[in-house]
Amino acid sequence: MIKLPGLLFCFVLLAGQVVSQSVPSPAVIDQLYPSLSVKMTGFVGSKLDASWQNRILAQDVDRLVAPFLNRTETSCWQSEFWGKWFTSAVLAYRYKPEPKLKQALDHAVDGLIATQTPDGYIGNYADNKHLAAWDIWGRKYCMLGLLAYYDLTKEQKALKAAGKVADHLINELTERNALIVKMGNHRGMAASSVLEPICFLYSRTGDKRYLDFAEEIVRQWETPEGPQLISKADIDVSKRFPKPKGSWYGWEQGQKAYEMMSCYEGLLELYRITGKKSYKDAVEKTWENIRDTEINIAGSGSSMETWFEGNKLQTLPITHYQETCVTATWIKLSQQLLRLTGEAKYADAIEQAFYNALLGAMKPDGSDWAKYTPLTGQRLEGSEQCGMGLNCCVASGPRGLFTFPLTSVMSTKEGLQVNFFAAGSYNLQTPGKQKIELVQETDYPATGKISMKVQLQNPENMLFQLRIPQWSIKSTLTLNGEPIGGLSPGKNVNIERKWKSGDAIVLNLDMRGRLLSLGEFPKNMAIVRGPVVLSRDTRFTGPAIESIIKPVTDKEGFIELLPAEQKSAGVWMEFNAAFIPESYTEGGSKPISIVLCDYASAGNSQEGHPYFKVWLPQLIEPATTPAPRSISP
Repeated sequence: MIKLPGLLFCFVLLAGQVVSQSVPSPAVIDQLYPSLSVKMTGFVGSKLDASWQNRILAQDVDRLVAPFLNRTETSCWQSEFWGKWFTSAVLAYRYKPEPKLKQALDHAVDGLIATQTPDGYIGNYADNKHLAAWDIWGRKYCMLGLLAYYDLTKEQKALKAAGKVADHLINELTERNALIVKMGNHRGMAASSVLEPICFLYSRTGDKRYLDFAEEIVRQWETPEGPQLISKADIDVSKRFPKPKGSWYGWEQGQKAYEMMSCYEGLLELYRITGKKSYKDAVEKTWENIRDTEINIAGSGSSMETWFEGNKLQTLPITHYQETCVTATWIKLSQQLLRLTGEAKYADAIEQAFYNALLGAMKPDGSDWAKYTPLTGQRLEGSEQCGMGLNCCVASGPRGLFTFPLTSVMSTKEGLQVNFFAAGSYNLQTPGKQKIELVQETDYPATGKISMKVQLQNPENMLFQLRIPQWSIKSTLTLNGEPIGGLSPGKNVNIERKWKSGDAIVLNLDMRGRLLSLGEFPKNMAIVRGPVVLSRDTRFTGPAIESIIKPVTDKEGFIELLPAEQKSAGVWMEFNAAFIPESYTEGGSKPISIVLCDYASAGNSQEGHPYFKVWLPQLIEPATTPAPRSISP
């Protein structure tokens, strides 16, 4: 009988061996299932290929394993890098399963397992520093990687090694009578995010020890010492705890964005196992709050890696803005909820983050990722961390990127659902167990036309669901040339019929330039086209980037965006738009043409660091603008 604080476990640990039991059926089944295989072309395909070749495959795997051979660490997080790279590499392999990447995966797993101590520990912390700082966080990433390899290959050695890591952790916490929420940083969120792989272990082994441990973690969350991730789900994520008086990155910091979302990913896994509605409710409420109070125009957020009511402050200069780890984890959490519910709002959030914050953080050749990506400023490389030759965001970026292919078109029990639009071929299984291929022909979001064609052997009754983005006010849809009605922005349109090979769908989305404004004094404006945020960039000629310019709009409030006849080197989308420049003459100024480009390209050069700007401050007009409060001297 092994006792953890507040919970009695009635089992015997069998020398770190995974107990063989029947795999349990989940209480909750996902609504959506990934494609069987995908080949993307066009712009998105080129970005996936660049990251696959120049980041995933280029990684020195032995350098990631090396820290586990030297167990002297006391505070750093070298042990996360193996798991972050490995989980992204497995996603990359599922997308593009080439032997050279499989060999790298095999080598990485063999190298990591070889470092496992007889008692089951995989890590690099000194014996007297176990459970401290980032030790459990690193163990989490090792387990996630090993379990991803098991899911890919069904190799029992990986499942056994992950089980031994979990068993050793449970033993250590028990022997030290330690609360996991008091271990490490950020009110225990870093350590207790181990909930996710613990749930995976239960789902893959049926060993109730892991379910008991998972429930104990959640019980500790709700204690005074814990992050209270369920009971505080109705509170803004930036206001759940006082700002820390000590270290900003220490235990007191309860607003840490990345770790908080990682815990909620684990809670969704526990919801799938148990069906406890309070778990799902807490995640959904928190997701809504993050979207409404934190996520900016580029689809991400955070300052100094924490939530800070960032949505309303995004026009201002912000310290260490929009960490790429936060962007990738926001995409992953949204993917979890999309998979679980099939709701279009989650795909809308993913698309916004993917085309802006995520691709904007990636170096054009895919070899590197920015750690922070402001809305005004420069895109700069992040500093090396922990002597590993990279930093956490370089490791995290591809984890968000490679979620995209297999979730763009997904299977449902009734048919299939199109979440994202990208040129390529998507292979799935129908409810009738036959293979179906959906081919998308499009250069979206450069334009708004998406052509899709169905290929399958035998006609079959199915439900075809298609997302209409929430920003597309005027959309049209045809099936074999016949119009389909009932299109609602931000909803899925459902087409139920007997589908046959050659059926063709054409979707046209509203790509008019939209103006978004924030604040009254001063007012700032930004321009968005489809899901893509546009920006000024010092690489283009025209008025100085700090100039005050007012966009010229039509009667409906849209701005005309004329595609450049010849795009500048290294730029994905480039448009000319009319603006009225600031003028101090009584007669005013005439409109001039100014170049805008997509946010992902803005300031994102293979060489140099051009200055760029998303939010455009507007002139104060006393006749229409309320006066601010006086400022006391």
